[in-house]
Amino acid sequence: MNALLGLPLALPLLGAALTIVFRSSSVQRAISFVSLLGALGASIGVLVHLAIEDDIVVSRLGGWPAAVSITLVGDRLSALMLVIAGALLVIVLAFAIGQRAADERSPFYHPAYLVLAAGIGQAFLSGDLFNLFVAFELLLMASYVLLTLEGTDAQVRSGTTYVVLNVVESMVLLTAVGLVFAATGTVSMAELPERLAELPDGVQTGLHLLLLVAFGIKAAVFPLFFWLPDAYPTAPSSVTAVFAGLLTKVGIYCMIRVETLLFPGQGSTLLLWIAGLTMLIGVFGAVSHVEMKRILSFHIVSQIGYMVMGIGIGTELALAATVFYLVHHIPVKASLFLVQGLVERETGSTALDDVGGLARRSGPLAVLFLVPALSLAGLPPFSGFLAKFGLARAGFDAGQHVVVVAALLASLFTLVSMTKIWMAMFWGDPYPDVAEGRVGVLRHHPLMSSTTALVIVGTVAVALVAGPLFDYCTGAAAQLIDPGIYRAAVLGS
Repeated sequence: MNALLGLPLALPLLGAALTIVFRSSSVQRAISFVSLLGALGASIGVLVHLAIEDDIVVSRLGGWPAAVSITLVGDRLSALMLVIAGALLVIVLAFAIGQRAADERSPFYHPAYLVLAAGIGQAFLSGDLFNLFVAFELLLMASYVLLTLEGTDAQVRSGTTYVVLNVVESMVLLTAVGLVFAATGTVSMAELPERLAELPDGVQTGLHLLLLVAFGIKAAVFPLFFWLPDAYPTAPSSVTAVFAGLLTKVGIYCMIRVETLLFPGQGSTLLLWIAGLTMLIGVFGAVSHVEMKRILSFHIVSQIGYMVMGIGIGTELALAATVFYLVHHIPVKASLFLVQGLVERETGSTALDDVGGLARRSGPLAVLFLVPALSLAGLPPFSGFLAKFGLARAGFDAGQHVVVVAALLASLFTLVSMTKIWMAMFWGDPYPDVAEGRVGVLRHHPLMSSTTALVIVGTVAVALVAGPLFDYCTGAAAQLIDPGIYRAAVLGS
């Protein structure tokens, strides 16, 4: 089982190398699918093992001792994230092929996409801070290529903003890793809890804040989110769907590790303030805009606040609800951007003033938007309601009433913004092409629509299996809340 841990990294990297050698688009597609499906299969194998055995799987590359080796660690949380990420990467790749976007036809699309997949896998499995930094660098290089492959002025401008902010994030993270090593003599996340606890309070606080800033930029929390609404709207929908679904969640994943493993319980008040402001400012930005892709981009920021809220509360129930929220949000947000891609492909615009009456022309397309939109707003019986209910209950149990009220208010305005899109684009007066019957999204692009529907089926499945899934998330929270379990598994003591 330990040997499977390396495959979500090795297979995409091997595939990336092969796609650089073979420039034929059909060969590149085949290599990409085989690599990603192999990585997904390995991730499912690890997840099934952990669900049955309830332990932690560790792989030390090269057989070196734990203190100095490159260690890959798979627990319930990382295995679950690997499976969701792997499934989404495969489905969105199929969408991109159906879309036939200019970036997918580029010989550099598939290498960059596979490097991105490897970086995501490495981030979820890294057992030390330095290799986590390496994973972030892989993500930065690959994501910049994907953002700017079409080479438009808007993409280059937003891509430059994106890369500059992420270089700053990399500098902060590398500084934090260097200072952690200088203070403790290790970057192993299994050894750090004990050594960090021996440091003076001021040193602990400084290191803690540096890591939070680095991961907060990646997660796009307040006030570090300003790069995201400008960078994501210029990218093709297939790229934005992956970025929206996964990249900010890598930042949240790292914040979970920092707050539960390295500095347990030390940043709860700060995180709760950040959570409330992130939720509200993000949703207010969404309500104020009139372009679908920009509205959805601001909602990425707002929804991140809910996950930070669970991390800040820090109880087992709150962490379980946060993990469940991650599972819910990844397919919901990705599916909304895929729907946006369908609309943009057929109408040439996603501005609310330019498009209307789509529900009259294509009822299935309206359903494809409505299901994830209602889930994002947190209406029952969708997965978003269950995720937000778990967080609200954890907040009330912990006496954190203010942040719960902020979360409920953000949900209300989320519903307002989704209704705004629905009324303008789907329920409004038809724009000329719709009225004349020249729009046929589902008929003309079956691969795009079928892959979008598949992701939405995944969001419905999260609600249907909410009981067993939340039990799994509770087991993941139990592992997170006890750092000794992680330490014992990695160090063997």
